[in-house]
Amino acid sequence: MHHPWSQDRYIDTIRFAATAHNGQLVTGTDLPYLLHINLVAMEVIAALAAESGRDGDLAVGCALLHDVLEDTSITYTEVTQHFGEAIAAGVLALTKDLGLPKDQQMADSLQRIQQQPHEVWMVKLADRICNLQPPPAHWSAERVQYYRNEARLIYATLGVASPFLADRLLQKIAAYH
Repeated sequence: MHHPWSQDRYIDTIRFAATAHNGQLVTGTDLPYLLHINLVAMEVIAALAAESGRDGDLAVGCALLHDVLEDTSITYTEVTQHFGEAIAAGVLALTKDLGLPKDQQMADSLQRIQQQPHEVWMVKLADRICNLQPPPAHWSAERVQYYRNEARLIYATLGVASPFLADRLLQKIAAYH
């Protein structure tokens, strides 16, 4: 079976991500954060299997590294040196600009993602699919609604990049409460 992505590159990238995220946990759990990273990559790999003509190494690489700039001490330069400019630019686009007010971060991120190849768009769709798990118990109804609305914005803005992931995201939005 031919894969549109390199298994050896996957191994190298997941090791890099595991080292970068070592000790981090999925919010509200005692599970290693690497679980989230793998789930996002799994969604992207499923989309690659359903939709041909994609740069699988770009999509999977960005999926595995999508949070390293935002959540670890890894720098853009390190990502560029290890994985190349295309993956580093994709990861940077997927990284929230924490210098902006919180209510502007998503719009800014979506704008930057739209400047990237569709494989990067796929990662954002996959990330939100994975994040639409039951919300934390301490979230208010307004916070849950805000998060659902953000997911709708992601779908409306990026859904054209991957019909497979867009459909998955719509299903998750409908079930989210």
